[in-house]
Amino acid sequence: MSNAVPAHLDPTVRHDIVFYFDVTDGNPNGDPDSGNRPRLDLDTQHGLVTDVALKRKIRNTLALAGDGDPRYGIFVEAGHALNTRLLEAASANGAEEEKISTEQVTNTRAWLANRYVDIRLFGAVLSTGSKVTKRLGQIYGPLQVTMARSADPVSPVDHAITRVTQTKKEDIDKGESTEMGGKWTVPYGLYRAELYYSAARGRQTGVDSRDLELLYRSMTMMFDHDRSATRGRLAPRGLHVFSHQDAFGNAPAHTLCERVVAERTEPDNPLPPRSFTDYKLRVDSAALPDGVTLTTVLG
Repeated sequence: MSNAVPAHLDPTVRHDIVFYFDVTDGNPNGDPDSGNRPRLDLDTQHGLVTDVALKRKIRNTLALAGDGDPRYGIFVEAGHALNTRLLEAASANGAEEEKISTEQVTNTRAWLANRYVDIRLFGAVLSTGSKVTKRLGQIYGPLQVTMARSADPVSPVDHAITRVTQTKKEDIDKGESTEMGGKWTVPYGLYRAELYYSAARGRQTGVDSRDLELLYRSMTMMFDHDRSATRGRLAPRGLHVFSHQDAFGNAPAHTLCERVVAERTEPDNPLPPRSFTDYKLRVDSAALPDGVTLTTVLG
């Protein structure tokens, strides 16, 4: 890469990323198996947000950040069948309805990675549906995302709500004027996730510096493009990137990510945190391992 490219945008080297975000009076990730209650570690009561939920927000915002660039299509997109897109890709590379050669498999996989940024970053399972698509196998993405966990235990609240419009006509005929419902919120929670970028896999899928630039931009803006009354106020609070000197890396990821810690501003305060001002992010940037560079994108 050219020396003009900042370290955190270099796709040829490894990156370990720490991301903090918070929620105020909202549900950052409901569990459909528990009446959409915010996800919890039941033993510790720490809040959880799945990697799938985070990737969905990043994916949707990347498409907006790409601003019509054909390299920033989204493969996993609501309203579009995956098999249809896979067959279109195979057909564009000369495959027949029930037959695809080894060369066409290679070309189709490269075509998909070049067209869809979520495949390029997160990978995708392509072996679904017909004989043709089953031969496409799986693309392993270079960017892996962990589940997010809150810094402190959270206390979800179930709010009873009413609605003046009935679901059933017979309820109106019986004279009912309102209908009860409910919604879950977390009063406040500061969450932390980690992301790991493999340059070796990034080379295989064709990741470039603009992909990384738009990834960071999407992570700092994605909550502004995913607003809903249910989610309350979600906001990014810290994005720190540890970049290595090469694709192999200069230090284990956990030793770098553990340098970024959320601490209570008043450790002895018995009240639960209710805003980001109750925390401070401490970043230990002293004596980094040789070959490691820290970039604070947000914080």
